[in-house]
Amino acid sequence: MSTTKKTVPFHGTAEQEQELIAAIHEMKDMEGCLMPIMQKAQDIYGYLPEEVQKIIADELDIPMEKIYGIATFYSQFNLAPKGENQIQVCLGTACYVKGSGNILRRVQEKLGINTGECTPDGKFSLDACRCVGACGLAPVMMINEAVYGRLTVDDVDRILDQY
Repeated sequence: MSTTKKTVPFHGTAEQEQELIAAIHEMKDMEGCLMPIMQKAQDIYGYLPEEVQKIIADELDIPMEKIYGIATFYSQFNLAPKGENQIQVCLGTACYVKGSGNILRRVQEKLGINTGECTPDGKFSLDACRCVGACGLAPVMMINEAVYGRLTVDDVDRILDQY
C-alpha cells in the first residue's frame, strides 16, 4: 500500500492519536461503525494516511485492506493531504476539447507533482475534476475558490506565481 507519491510527510501528534482512539472506542460496538470512524479520522487528521489506517485496523482488529478499499472507493476520503492552495483543473468535455489536458500537464511540470498529490512544502495540491460548471470559460482551472478561465499553457506560470 505504500506509495511513491511526493507528498507532505505524516506528522500526526499524540493528541490526535488519542482523540482517534477515543472515538474508535466510543463507536466500535455500533453496527456499521467503520465509515463514521474513518470520517472522524479524516476530520482529525485532514486525510487518511497509511499510519492512520493502521491505527483504525489495529483498534478494530480488521485488515488494513478493508479500510484502504473503502478509502479509495468513496471520493469523500483523501489518502494525501490537501495543500494550502487546492488546484483543480477541469477535464470535462468542453475544457478538454479546448486544451485542459495541456494545462494540467503544465501545472504538474511547474509544481513537480501529479494529480492527487501535494507539494512537499504543503503549499499546493492538485486534482483533476470532471466539471466546475464554467463551460463557457473553457478551459478552466480553480485555485481554492478562484476560477481562471479561457486559459492557455502560457497563463499557468503567471497564475501560480501569484500564490
